[in-house]
Amino acid sequence: MFATALLLATLSASGYTTPHEASGTPPRTLQLGGRTYVDKGLVAAGRLPAGTVDFLGDTLGSFSSLAVQPGTWKRTASGYEGVLWTLPDRGRNDPEAGLFYDYAGRVERMRLRIDLRAGGPGTVTLVPDKGVVLKDFNGQPFTGADPGQHTITQREVVLPSPADGVGAGKVSLDAESLQFTADGHFYVGDEYTANVYYFDAQGQLQGVIVPPVAIQPRTDGKPAFGSLAPPQTGRRNNQGVEGMGLSPDGSRLFVALQSATLQDSAKGNAAGRSNTRVLVYDVTTSPTPQQPMGHYVMALPAYAHDGKGKLDRTAAQSELRALDANRFLLLARDGNGLGKDGDDPIIYKSVLLVNVAEASNLASTAYETGTASVLADPASTVLKEGITPARSDELLNLLDRPQLARVGLDLETARGPHAGLMSEKWEAMDILPALDPQHPKDVLLLIGNDNDFIARRCRMQGETCDSPYDNDNRVLVYRLTLPKSR
Repeated sequence: MFATALLLATLSASGYTTPHEASGTPPRTLQLGGRTYVDKGLVAAGRLPAGTVDFLGDTLGSFSSLAVQPGTWKRTASGYEGVLWTLPDRGRNDPEAGLFYDYAGRVERMRLRIDLRAGGPGTVTLVPDKGVVLKDFNGQPFTGADPGQHTITQREVVLPSPADGVGAGKVSLDAESLQFTADGHFYVGDEYTANVYYFDAQGQLQGVIVPPVAIQPRTDGKPAFGSLAPPQTGRRNNQGVEGMGLSPDGSRLFVALQSATLQDSAKGNAAGRSNTRVLVYDVTTSPTPQQPMGHYVMALPAYAHDGKGKLDRTAAQSELRALDANRFLLLARDGNGLGKDGDDPIIYKSVLLVNVAEASNLASTAYETGTASVLADPASTVLKEGITPARSDELLNLLDRPQLARVGLDLETARGPHAGLMSEKWEAMDILPALDPQHPKDVLLLIGNDNDFIARRCRMQGETCDSPYDNDNRVLVYRLTLPKSR
C-alpha cells in the first residue's frame, strides 16, 4: 500500500505549472474501471446581475452552493424547469480591515428555467423568489460576523459567537455547502466550525454533526473558530466544510474539507495542503450521527499561481456531489480570475471523479480521534506507509476557451476586470437527470460561481458596499454520461 500512496502523492505533487486548459472538443470520454464517462460539453449558461437584491434587501451574493429542490425538476417543451435554492456565505466583508456585517444566514429560492437550443448553447433563466432565514436552536438568526475565540453553548453543542460588537450573542455561520434530503430538510456545511447543521424546511436548526477531534479547529486544546488566524490543529481558517453531498439513496452523507488540516499540511508551502479529509456518515438511523463510518484522504492538485513554474498553491475543492456509496464528483479550482486582484493567469478549474472504494479508512483511528498527521514527513506531502488515498481522475475541465466563448466568457486576465472574464470562485454544483429515455445515463451538471457580493451597486444591512466592477452570478450547465453503480 505504501507504493500506491507514494505514487499518487508524487503525481499530485507534480501539479500544474502552466494553465491547464482543455484540449480537443466534446464529447470527451473517460474509461475507468470498466465504466465509460462522457463529457458532452457546455449546453447552456445564464447569469443574474451582480447588483440583484434578495428577499431581505441585501445584495444577492451567490453561489457558495446550490441545489434543486427534490420533486420540482421536470422536462418542458423547450428544456427543463425547477426550484433552485442557492446558498450565500457570510455576507460582504473585509477581514483584513476587521469589517464584518451582521448578515443573517439564509438560503435563496429561485425559479429555474433552462431553454435548450439546437446547434448552440441554450439559456439559463433565474428569477429570485424569496427565501428562508436560518435560525439556531433558540429561533434566533445566525450572523456572518467573525466570532473570534468566543463561544456559547446550545443543547450541549459549543458554538461560535462574537462576544461583543457586530453579531454579539448570535451564532456565527459562514455557510459554504448545501444538500437537501428527500423530505425537504437540508444540511448546511460551515466554514467557522467545520460543523454540518441540519435544518427543517422552515430553516429551523434541528441538529448538528460535530466533526471528529482531528477536524475541529483547536488551539491549546480549546475551540478556535475564528477566521482571522489559523488554529494549531484541525481545519485551517477559511477552509471548512466546503463540499458536501448525499448519496442518491439517501443513506450516506459525504463531507469534505476545502483543503488539508493544519496537521496534514507540509510546512512552508501553500502547495503543501493538498491532502484533504473526506468523511462519510451513515444517516439512515439518524440525520446527525456522532461518528463517521468512513474517513479518507484525497490529494488535491497543486499549481503555480503565476503560471511560471513553481508549485506554490493547492487547488482547493469547492463542492461535492455523491454518485453512490463510493464515488463522488469534486470541484477543485485555483484562486485566479474575476474577483482576485492582479493579472495572474487562470490555471486550473476542473471537476474530478473520486472513488474511495480502495482508500484507507481512517475512521476510529488516531488520525480521527486525535491530531496525528497523515504525512510521512512534515516537509513533504507524501503519506505515511499504509495510508492509501482515494483515487481521483479529471472528468470535466472548465477551462475550454471555445466553449466559454460561446457563452460570452474568456480567460484573459491580462485585460483586467471585465464583464466576460471567468470568475475566480466556482463553488456550487448539482447533478440532475437529463430525463432523456434515449440516453438514460445522461445528466445535467449545474455549476455556479460565488461572486463574493462584488457589485458596482452593493447593499449590505442598509449600507453601501460598492466595488469598482460587477462580478455577475453565473450558472454553467454541462451534459454528462455517468454510469450507474454496479
